[in-house]
Amino acid sequence: MVARSSEVRPSAVRHSARRGRGAGRLAGLGLGGAALLVLLTGCDVGKTFGGFGWPQGGISPESHRMYDLWIASCIAALAVGVFVWGLIFWCVVRYRKRGNELPVQTRYNLPMEFLYTIAPILIVSVLFYYTAIVQTDVDKTTKNPDVTVEVVAFKWNWQFNYRDGQGREANTVASVLGTSEVIPILVLPTDRSIRFEEQSRDVIHSFWVPELLFKRDVMPGSIRNVFEVSKLDQEGAYVGRCAELCGSYHAFMNFELRVVSPEKYDQFLAAKKSGKSTQEALESIGEKPYAETTKPFDTRRNTANFNPDSASAGASK
Repeated sequence: MVARSSEVRPSAVRHSARRGRGAGRLAGLGLGGAALLVLLTGCDVGKTFGGFGWPQGGISPESHRMYDLWIASCIAALAVGVFVWGLIFWCVVRYRKRGNELPVQTRYNLPMEFLYTIAPILIVSVLFYYTAIVQTDVDKTTKNPDVTVEVVAFKWNWQFNYRDGQGREANTVASVLGTSEVIPILVLPTDRSIRFEEQSRDVIHSFWVPELLFKRDVMPGSIRNVFEVSKLDQEGAYVGRCAELCGSYHAFMNFELRVVSPEKYDQFLAAKKSGKSTQEALESIGEKPYAETTKPFDTRRNTANFNPDSASAGASK
């Protein structure tokens, strides 16, 4: 006769086998998630997936930091998504109906409640921490930047004043003014810190160069928005736009950022100080005199537009 305590019930064996299979599935999910993270971190994720919707090709350290934060956030979101989707599919398979017997009913599960309460708080806290660091770095200003440019916006064009210091008290040593016929070109050097001081003559505008991955409103009145880039790391011509609806010709309120070497920038500024026009100064350093990335807007303001030749004065239709 076998003692009752030593009996092995079939149901206990089944439950033990199920637990073993469940642990195996969880281990598989964990290994799959780890493999996904290794795969994502082992390649240029941003380039592979088109930046996950974030513009690529930044030309400043600040733009690179913002881009890296976005890519890291997307990878974290994908990792959480894979984990959650895995749990959902595992529950669908593990607890699918197997007859009329109800599964074990539990009123609460402390480990699970701890997981879905604490894990989101930790994730949000980590994302907030790195966001605050990047934001602080992007908004940081210094006492003595290498170059200071005053950005003046007005309907519907731009003026760029090269200054000898910071603040309203500084003097303008050279200036570039846009017109309806000529796109203004803002010439800046690589490998130098640049401070932008913005003000508007009329309404709210917005200074935006897409490759900087950054834009800031240009406010009228006494508000003087300021931001800096620690350096520009790529030479080239980049379109600039007004990113705030400011009136009839807002869509044509463009400019061009021309990034050149520090030596060419010094020569350009010297040419401007000597009285040369922007186009002459650009040609003197071997650059194209007119904008490459955009063109002047057509004002359509001509005699025929306001008083068509076919209509006599005072005639009505």
